Amino acid sequence: MFSVVFPGQGSQVIGMGKEFFEKYDLVKELFKEADDTLSFSLSKLILKGSKDELDLTKNTQPAIFLISYAIFNVVKKKFDINLNDAKFFAGHSLGEYSALSSAGYLDFSDTIKILRVRGEAMQNAVPEGVGGMLAVLGSTVEKIENILNDNKNKFFAQIANDNSEGQIVLSGKNNDLLNLIEVLKLEKIKNIKLPVSAPFHCKLMSKATEVMKEEIDKVNFKDGLNKLISNVTANEISNKDDLKRLLIDQIENRVRWRESVINMTNQGVNHFIEIGPGKVLSGLIKRINKSVKINTINSESDIKELII
Repeated sequence: MFSVVFPGQGSQVIGMGKEFFEKYDLVKELFKEADDTLSFSLSKLILKGSKDELDLTKNTQPAIFLISYAIFNVVKKKFDINLNDAKFFAGHSLGEYSALSSAGYLDFSDTIKILRVRGEAMQNAVPEGVGGMLAVLGSTVEKIENILNDNKNKFFAQIANDNSEGQIVLSGKNNDLLNLIEVLKLEKIKNIKLPVSAPFHCKLMSKATEVMKEEIDKVNFKDGLNKLISNVTANEISNKDDLKRLLIDQIENRVRWRESVINMTNQGVNHFIEIGPGKVLSGLIKRINKSVKINTINSESDIKELII
């Protein structure tokens, strides 16, 4: 029994998807539709643009979705592998939108427009340089929550991503994160300041929540083909109204990736297929459950090795 999962921000590289773009007309058509929908050449940026520009959140989010969705459709339509036979679809943060669109809940053009707006809203929610994110390694959610509660009068930080066993990411204002780092040093907990310009998935994103509420309310959600696992709850969901609500809630709430994977494996999933650039989720899943089978699909040779 398998699940299909889609990566989030951080997996982007210049030239991603080039092999598929050069070989398949359906991918060229998706790239053109993305350019036309966004009124700028996202395809040129992806294939031969600057890394700094691609790394801007407003560009990263639609770009990763475009590549993930394109690869998904090549696997399904050109290799006749029905990924919609999966028990669940899931995605990490923006990857949840790749899952939604691939499962048929959202049209491609609506999804890429939403992600452009989402990226801009998240980038602009906090002035540049004010907020950031901190990766904490080798600890537990319970331990970190205790530290945050014990020091809530000294600084504010929030768990943004519960990624895997021993990998947690926190968000907050940079001044607060500096104070948190001092506490973590005393506790001998390893941490790494991440090279991001905004504190995603925390209450500091409230302005982005307002923008996304308005945007998502405009969009027509359809009945999808697969059940999804929500980032916010780590539980399965297919009701359209609940989907809308949870996509809005996702902006300020932690990504419960570790719990999501555990939930899927508890329901019989023993094979994960990661669709999109990079292999970040495959690495996280392996840390969560070493016994599951994992395929990472971001080249044609990867597809040829896929057996489900």
